[in-house]
Amino acid sequence: MDLLGRHSCWLQPHLGTTAIEGRPPHAYMVALQHVATTLDDDPGWQRWWEASGVPLCELGIVAEGHPDLLRPSADIRTVPGAIRANFTCAAPEDADLLPLAAREVTGMFEVIRQVLGLGPLPPLPPLSEPPEQAAEIEVTCRPMPDEGALSQIQEFFGEPPGR
Repeated sequence: MDLLGRHSCWLQPHLGTTAIEGRPPHAYMVALQHVATTLDDDPGWQRWWEASGVPLCELGIVAEGHPDLLRPSADIRTVPGAIRANFTCAAPEDADLLPLAAREVTGMFEVIRQVLGLGPLPPLPPLSEPPEQAAEIEVTCRPMPDEGALSQIQEFFGEPPGR
């Protein structure tokens, strides 16, 4: 089961933000989650991921509260039974959120595709509008330390300092 209580096939998204005080719009976080779950449910994307030979993709998406704090950064690692891929993206205030979220998530998979040597991405399946009464989604919120961006994105979804 994934964070939404549904059976996950191959994609496990994790959402986070560096915008503690000025959090990215809830609607954008819902749009990112909606795109990820749509890809997870799509048979074409499932077949594409199966070619990786890895059962699970843990996709960490950190929406930045301050432009250029981390961008661009990505960290892609093999862990037992999974690929752990953490990326940053902008946290828009005013935009057509679903197409922006689709571009961001498919852009992340283009990088993953290149790193893993997979074939071209499948077509984006039709995206319905996210439900208006979207369930609460889990978003990790934390400030970033003054270290380099790559080490920041590597550790973002781990235990916060001091725990």
